[in-house]
Amino acid sequence: IAFFMNWNGYGKSSSAADKVVNEIRAKGGKAVPNYDSVEDGEKLVKTALDAFGRIGTVIFFLFSDIIHRIHLRGSFLVTRAAWNHMKNQKFGRIIMTSSAAGIYGNFGQANYSAAKLGLLGLSNTIAIEGRKYNIHSNTIAPTAGSRLTQTVMPQDLVDAFKPEYVAPLVLWLCHESCQENGGLFEVGAGWIGKLRWERSLGAIVRGKSHPMTPEAVRENWEKVCDFDNASKPRTIQESISVLNDALSQIESEGNVSMNATYSGSVTSSSVNAANIIGRELATKVYTYSHLQPILYALGVGMSTKDPDHLKFLFEGSEEFCCLPSFGVIPAQTSIFDGVALDGFNGLNFDFTKMLHGEQYLELYKPLPTSGQLTSVSTVADILDKGAGAVLLIDVHTYCGKELLCYNQFSLFFVGAGGFGGKRTSEKAKATINPPERPPDAVLSDVTTANQAALYRLSGDWNPLHIDPNFAALGGFKKPILHGLCSFGFAARHVLKHFANNDVTRFKAIKVRFAKPVFPGQTLQTEMWKEGNRIHFQTKVKETGEIAISGGYADITSALDKPSAWETIAGLQSDLVFEEIGRRIKDIGKELVKKVNAIFQWDITKDGRTAVQWTIDLKNGSGEVYQGPARSSADTTFTLSDEDFMDVVQQKTNPQKAFFAGKLKVKGNIMLSQKLEMILKDYAKL
Repeated sequence: IAFFMNWNGYGKSSSAADKVVNEIRAKGGKAVPNYDSVEDGEKLVKTALDAFGRIGTVIFFLFSDIIHRIHLRGSFLVTRAAWNHMKNQKFGRIIMTSSAAGIYGNFGQANYSAAKLGLLGLSNTIAIEGRKYNIHSNTIAPTAGSRLTQTVMPQDLVDAFKPEYVAPLVLWLCHESCQENGGLFEVGAGWIGKLRWERSLGAIVRGKSHPMTPEAVRENWEKVCDFDNASKPRTIQESISVLNDALSQIESEGNVSMNATYSGSVTSSSVNAANIIGRELATKVYTYSHLQPILYALGVGMSTKDPDHLKFLFEGSEEFCCLPSFGVIPAQTSIFDGVALDGFNGLNFDFTKMLHGEQYLELYKPLPTSGQLTSVSTVADILDKGAGAVLLIDVHTYCGKELLCYNQFSLFFVGAGGFGGKRTSEKAKATINPPERPPDAVLSDVTTANQAALYRLSGDWNPLHIDPNFAALGGFKKPILHGLCSFGFAARHVLKHFANNDVTRFKAIKVRFAKPVFPGQTLQTEMWKEGNRIHFQTKVKETGEIAISGGYADITSALDKPSAWETIAGLQSDLVFEEIGRRIKDIGKELVKKVNAIFQWDITKDGRTAVQWTIDLKNGSGEVYQGPARSSADTTFTLSDEDFMDVVQQKTNPQKAFFAGKLKVKGNIMLSQKLEMILKDYAKL
């Protein structure tokens, strides 16, 4: 720690700095004082470098009458002096000290408040620019008793707001394992709270052919100031996106959809979400030969130039197989066939305003290279994002009765929000930001000018990707690449680098589509390995913009993967579930009435999921089957085979197992109490 107590202006004193340094040294720490002004940032940093050889953290606790020079400019100058040292060592932690006066304003403190809020803007920009160098910057707004507050605060309050109640937060934010970056925290008296911006849904107060007037502002003022269903933008891009959405709505005023079947939008008077959620959209059969997997592989950029690609492109190869990401293709047939999304319960869709927001794919068996697959699509949830509506669609794909894969499509319809629905869903598969360190691997591929034209032959016929006129209706200067085409590029990058193109090791993948890609641009996938999970993001190399964000893929280890993901032999829990299935077979209808829930069990062995079982006591006469829930599980339990047997045999109390971390519960935890009815009263285990 290099400890600086810097005072500039009248009443300059070094005694406070010396006192603190002496306290640190008395407790076995290392510290040096510095009496220069923060405006001499280079001198302060040199003191630290001379004493310790490096500088890892910069913390600003600055008080002065020369407000802007010391608070704002001084913080900038010291940070600038330390920046290159932190950048070169790939580590740095910066803490800016703002104030409630800067966040909320305060009577008689205009100059002080302006400087303090300026520190927040400085810190937020440093957080963005420093992220790739492992330099984090955060801001605190403390309430603490000090020499400066002794004269304006009663002594009992000075004692209650001790600096000791602020320092632990600062130390945590400075720690190398803390990944917080760009945060703002209020702290004092032993309490810490994080702050963020909130914005109302707002209102569009002009039209393409109607000017914006003060009267229009007045008429919409209540809506402008209504914070119900407010959004919480986290970046300047998210802040600007609502303006782009508004502009698109204004510019498209009066346009006629190219397909009248999908014209219209969601309105508050016509949507009944309860009647939509859980609705089965369609059950579609996808019949294919070896031609479709090969065509798909070519569509996502595979080439005979790479010997590793031959097994995906030549049906005569001894290892001929499907790319795992091909699992999205049969799933699409149950959604985008021109029927399934036809208006229901007041919902109508304009495909010129549809964006594919996110995609999740989970595989339970390697996909066959030909055959007949049946996909069942269900509306998992509908969300109101203000500027648009999000439709979550679950698709389960079967080969016969065997579940092969599960997809979740997240579809965003611009201008279809504002109907008073919820903004988030527990059913949504979440994206995860990558680690804040340099990637472990980077792979690049150049898309061709005909990439979208080739990929669409796999069944995604949206004219947005081929017709310039249709693309113009969506606000694009030319046709864009399919999001799922970029998804395929990223998936095979992960498959190649971390699984040696072994499709049996590829278990799941999740992405968010952040920016459009144009055919001909280069896709660059940055990847980070964290155990069996590969985090990744895909950039357009020419622009540096992130096209796919928050992505991850789960890959099994080459040493412990079962052959073709067969169930691990010798699991005691298998016998229990089979017995439960037999015992409740004759009383299933009675249990469905009493329980009305679906329970999924993820049984682990040696730290990884070995098998999944589902007890469905919501549909029909009830059913117990091996595999994930065919419709969304109400409660999911995760525990090892051994711990499961201990719980069932009452050797371990379920609550103790839960609090010990042996039993993990996701979803409606209260429904787990109804399991006692199954395991004791009926199954009598």
